Amino acid sequence: MRGSADAQDPALPRAPRDGQSRQSAQDPQDPPRSRAPQDGQNPPDGQGRQPARDSQNPQDVRPEQAPGAAGDPSAEPARRHAQDPADVQPEQVRETETRPSGHAPKGRMRFAKPLTTPALVGWTALSAILPGAAHLRAGHRRTGYILLGIFGALLLTALIGGLVMGTDIAGFAAQDGALLGGTVLAAVGALCWFLLVLSSYISLRPNRLSGRGQIVSGIVVGVLCVSVTAPFALVASTVLTIKDAANSIFLSATNNPAVAPVKDEDPWNGRDRVNFLLVGGDGAGNREGVRTDSMTVASVQTKTGNTVLFSLPRNLQHVRFPPGTPLGKQFPDGYMKELPNGGLLNEIWQYAEEHPDVVPGKTGQRGPKALMDAIGYTLNLKIDYYALVNMFSFAHLVDAIGGLKIRVDSDVKWGGHFGTAGTIKAGYRTLSGEEALWYGRSRVDSDDFSRMGRQRCVIGAFAQQATPQVVLTNFTKIAGVAKQARTDIPRELLPHLVELGLKVKDAKISSLQFVPPDFWPGSADWQKIRTATAKALRQPVRRPQAAGVTASPGASGVTPAPKPTRTATALPSQTPTQNGSKAAAQSLTDLCGF
Repeated sequence: MRGSADAQDPALPRAPRDGQSRQSAQDPQDPPRSRAPQDGQNPPDGQGRQPARDSQNPQDVRPEQAPGAAGDPSAEPARRHAQDPADVQPEQVRETETRPSGHAPKGRMRFAKPLTTPALVGWTALSAILPGAAHLRAGHRRTGYILLGIFGALLLTALIGGLVMGTDIAGFAAQDGALLGGTVLAAVGALCWFLLVLSSYISLRPNRLSGRGQIVSGIVVGVLCVSVTAPFALVASTVLTIKDAANSIFLSATNNPAVAPVKDEDPWNGRDRVNFLLVGGDGAGNREGVRTDSMTVASVQTKTGNTVLFSLPRNLQHVRFPPGTPLGKQFPDGYMKELPNGGLLNEIWQYAEEHPDVVPGKTGQRGPKALMDAIGYTLNLKIDYYALVNMFSFAHLVDAIGGLKIRVDSDVKWGGHFGTAGTIKAGYRTLSGEEALWYGRSRVDSDDFSRMGRQRCVIGAFAQQATPQVVLTNFTKIAGVAKQARTDIPRELLPHLVELGLKVKDAKISSLQFVPPDFWPGSADWQKIRTATAKALRQPVRRPQAAGVTASPGASGVTPAPKPTRTATALPSQTPTQNGSKAAAQSLTDLCGF
């Protein structure tokens, strides 16, 4: 039976006898088969083919014997590799070939397709805006995610800090320590961004580019490295300019014993209002000393920023001084009362500077102190601080912020002899610095009281239009001009002053002028001036009711009034009006058509 079975199908291998190996039981004419190599062994030369049954029809292969099937230990590494693509390195991608006859996958390593020069430069540039992008593209995921996390944390911190501090951030930025810290942070930021761009470029393997591509990308990325440091350099330069200007304009309180020390918890020493004397000095080259041609007191409510501007005429005569002061003893009946047409308010500053025998103190401090005493006693207010700006410096300030938008009620001639230099036409105009200066100073076909009205509009327009954005954009120019200003505001008060200034910009501003027909500068009623001052500080801002005041054309709910008519200038000897006058503070917005 065995012999007949073998004869029936000679192609089938014969089963080995007991004790005989498969190799020995094999037909001598069959080619020798090699044993499968064990783990860690190489197959002998010329061997390594699978048994003949492996070459049979793949459909005859049982599922448990199929390559990659469950239970096949040899397929586990390939299956794990296919299930976890994150293990594949970007520079080395495993390429799988499916060999015929159901062979198990065999892999080989190859490099990923290199980036082109534009793509490499583009990813590097993107990393300057979004740190970590280039590292993620290069496959350095951990580094990329860390850079993205740091960048996000910085943005979130800045956002939260801005929301928490609000308007206080402006005051904080004005502190000397904050300015120094800002300079250091800007320098560190420039260095970090330079290294970030350089690291991003290197991570993208520029050495895989052609020689020409390496040169082009190197040049472009080099320019990019320098460019990203430019904003930080600009910030550092601006901060240093702010620091230098602030320390030049504002002196420390320790250098001026007359100024009260500043407490951060209560910078205004419990006062509900703080009063600033704003002086426009006329120090032209053909004149000696300083003539205070424009004098305005800004009384600011510290909680709300609501402000009342009190404009005093330069020709206010025979003002009084507080009793017991040196000038009060020198002129008990008023400043130069013995001169019928003399003793003007704009002469006091220079008189005090030229007479140290009468007014004690340091040069440069006697004049401001004497003028503050005179105006404060006239209004029955305590003048806390002063600031003097030369008229021509103010013109440069106007140019630095790009001009002033003013509503001109009627043509104003200016310059030369009797206004022959030019004419500022009526209407809404954007005035240059020179035009704004002459608009507030010209007396051609006008008088001192009319130009006082124009001056308060110039001050109000400057306060509204010199926004923080405008100031920061043009700060280098503004700082250069502002260094010529003089003030006794202490450096320690500057952060709180900045915060107060931001309140004023959004608050109500009213104005009261001590001009005819309610107030006569040649024969002033001092009690009436004090009463009107107190009333202006108490009353809410109201729209102007007096005839001759032109409201803003087209304003909602406001009917334009006729053009103002000129009032004849009163003589100093005329009798002042009665105390029952209806003089009151009026809205600067309506008066000037803002």
